[in-house]
Formats: sequence, C-alpha cells, structure tokens
Amino acid sequence: MAEVESFALDHTKVKAPYVRLIAQEEGPKGDVISNFDLRLVQPNQNAIPTAGLHTIEHLLAGLLRDRLDGVIDCSPFGCRTGFHLIVWGAPSTEKVAQALASSLTEIRDQTKWADVPGTDKYSCGNFKDHSLTSAKEWAAEILEQGISSDPDVRKVVSAEPAY
Repeated sequence: MAEVESFALDHTKVKAPYVRLIAQEEGPKGDVISNFDLRLVQPNQNAIPTAGLHTIEHLLAGLLRDRLDGVIDCSPFGCRTGFHLIVWGAPSTEKVAQALASSLTEIRDQTKWADVPGTDKYSCGNFKDHSLTSAKEWAAEILEQGISSDPDVRKVVSAEPAY
C-alpha cells in the first residue's frame, strides 16, 4: 500500500489551529496543485461534533472560494479535527491561513441560517445533521486561539482579508 503523508505526520507534535502545506504536485503541462491541512483543533484532544463540522464545511466551500483563487475542494477529515484544502497554484500558508481566519470570522460574526448553503434534502446527503450554533461556537474558539501558518511553531496570522 502506498504511504499516505498525513499518516506519517506525528500528530502529538503539531500545535493547532494551523495551516500546513501537505504537498504540491505539478502536472504534465506545468499546472501546480497544492494540498493544505487546515487543522482547526488539536488532534487526539478534541474533535468538532459532526453537525457543527458539517455546517462549517458547507460555509467554507463558498467563503474560501471568495477569498482564494483556484479552490478545487475543501473536505473534512474523518477525525473531525479539520479539513483538506485543494487549490490550483501555490498560495503561501500565510495567505491560506488569513483566508481561513477571515472565513471563520464571517461565520462567527455575520452568518445567519439563511446563509448556509445546501441544507435541504435536494442539495445535501445528510441535511438534518447541521448546526449553525455549533459552527459559530467552534469558529469563535478557533479564532480565540489564532490560526498559525506553521504547524510546529505558533505564527498566528491576522484575520484581515487576504484578497
């Protein structure tokens, strides 16, 4: 079986919340795709409940696209500690961390239920498992700690818009 990078990461040494570049790959025509670890809570010490994580996922799908060019996908980790962010190009971890902080700030301060996309049976495969209250609480807790652009050393970035 091929080695998976995230399974080789020592989850006991990282300091969440952070943004970490997992990998960059170049395609045959020179296009670059970057994969980021958006770790919101400390592994093996906390996990975001599924309803809150699900709502954060739906909101980040649009909010990160508003703030970063070339977003391909933002998908939650099964361990419920954060997300993979896949983008075209090679943005810096600082730029991604700012976009994440700005997005979480909007979730915490401005988002209303009507702003959450994909919350009916036609647009979501588990539409009953959402909680904006939980999403807002977790966004506030994560922002209180600050989002670092480095997984090993706390280099907290500003939530100022990165766009």
